[in-house]
Amino acid sequence: MLIREETEKDFAAINALLASAFETAPHSQQTEHLIVDALRKSGNLTLSLIAEEDDELVGCIAFSPVRINGVHCDWYGLGPVAVTPDRQGMGIGSELVQSGIRHLRANDARGCVVLGEPNYYSRFGFAPLPGLKLDGVPDEYFMARPLINDIPTGNVDYDPAFDIKPSA
Repeated sequence: MLIREETEKDFAAINALLASAFETAPHSQQTEHLIVDALRKSGNLTLSLIAEEDDELVGCIAFSPVRINGVHCDWYGLGPVAVTPDRQGMGIGSELVQSGIRHLRANDARGCVVLGEPNYYSRFGFAPLPGLKLDGVPDEYFMARPLINDIPTGNVDYDPAFDIKPSA
């Protein structure tokens, strides 16, 4: 499996993968592909990695800046991450998360947050931090992974792209 940064030729395949991977996800509004497009268009898609096997796109992950108390401070949000439905449970998502964290660390990021399943993301060092909050979300589902010792406190805001509503 090859993990690499996206290129323009990958955009349509990423959209299709996101749509199929989240089609039946219970907590999804099926807007993940729209979110990634909006982040890309606004210049706020900090990192977008894809996983390929035999020249086929089988997974993708995105990272974008978050604000803490209204300030950009080199912290990033992980998401969405997706794997083609027929390849889920094979470690592709794990490889994408680990590769993304390595990229962030290499580029002097201070930390990363994620809204997701605690049993999954805790494997990568994510845990709820009492000082970081995401409004309207139970603490156990909003987790952080500091990449340095200096951990900020306050309310976290994702990019406005994450507020996209599904079309009727």
